[in-house]
Amino acid sequence: MPVLPTPANRRLWLLLLVGAQLLFIVAVAAAGYATTAYGRTVQLRTAPVNPRDLLERDHLRLTYGITYLPLTLWQEANKPRRRQPVYVALRAQGDAYVAVRVYNQEPSTLLPDQVILRGWVVGSSRRTLRLRYGLERYYAPENQVKVLNKKGPHALLVHVSIAPWGQARITKAEVL
Repeated sequence: MPVLPTPANRRLWLLLLVGAQLLFIVAVAAAGYATTAYGRTVQLRTAPVNPRDLLERDHLRLTYGITYLPLTLWQEANKPRRRQPVYVALRAQGDAYVAVRVYNQEPSTLLPDQVILRGWVVGSSRRTLRLRYGLERYYAPENQVKVLNKKGPHALLVHVSIAPWGQARITKAEVL
């Protein structure tokens, strides 16, 4: 015969559940701040974006210069698979970073001027590899929305902080 919980037990379980939820929310926020504080900042150039998208939704969809890469950058013998995690080595070239290699496992050594950005394979053809990084949505602050609307379609220079443990987040976007 099952034993019904007493009111004291219910209160304890409720407090534990609420505490676990609060701990989770604080951990998510702390991870974001830690990524910005301890991460290495890189700049990525986007394809031109249409600011009118902000009239239809609350974010811009970004396509980076490192979204579509030549398959010659793939460093593995076997072909890339859809949804496969990949590690893209980036190097500064001018005011933005460009992809120099794509690996299916995180490389153990890198040149000092390179940084790794984790992504996923969306698709591939005979010559092109399409990747996703989890940075494709940009929620523009209100004051930047006005600037974006005045400029019309244009490219952005997006500042991304990449933490040593691989997490990345957009910290800023500039109109080019």
